[in-house]
Amino acid sequence: MQVPLQIAARDFELTEAIEASIHEKADKLDQYFERIQSCKVVVEAPIKPHHQKGRVYNVRIQVTIPGKEVVVNREPHEDLYVSINNAFNTVYRRLKGEIEKQRGEVKHHEEPPAAKISRLFPEQGYGFLTTWDHREFYFHRNSIVDTDFDDLEIGVKVRFVESRGEEGPQASTVKLI
Repeated sequence: MQVPLQIAARDFELTEAIEASIHEKADKLDQYFERIQSCKVVVEAPIKPHHQKGRVYNVRIQVTIPGKEVVVNREPHEDLYVSINNAFNTVYRRLKGEIEKQRGEVKHHEEPPAAKISRLFPEQGYGFLTTWDHREFYFHRNSIVDTDFDDLEIGVKVRFVESRGEEGPQASTVKLI
């Protein structure tokens, strides 16, 4: 880290053990993501209404990397160590995603396959799709999404999820394009 770790507590005193735990987790982040510029951790124990017993702890972590600031504010938890762990785990996941984006390593989700409705059997409640590479897929009326099966026509373009049926390839989650 370019700027030393900053730790603050609100409404209570941090013990040395808690500070050591925060330092340890921040050091691990710094080992995984060498581009961290700064990290601020605020732990607070807001005072609960009079009718509730015990304390809850909020942990807010603010990490700066080139071009981005990652902020995590965890929901209150009664166990301070759990709250700290949850917050750092979330920061780790978010930093990993940001670094992957910056490196261009973000996963690109393929579009579902496209096809045309080639045959319909309305009385039986099923039909067949044919893809551009001439593969044929069975589909059932219950596979149609956002449209009524009875409104389908031969030649209509659709997208679908490919699955393996008992008698061959099958289309599920069929949507009109």
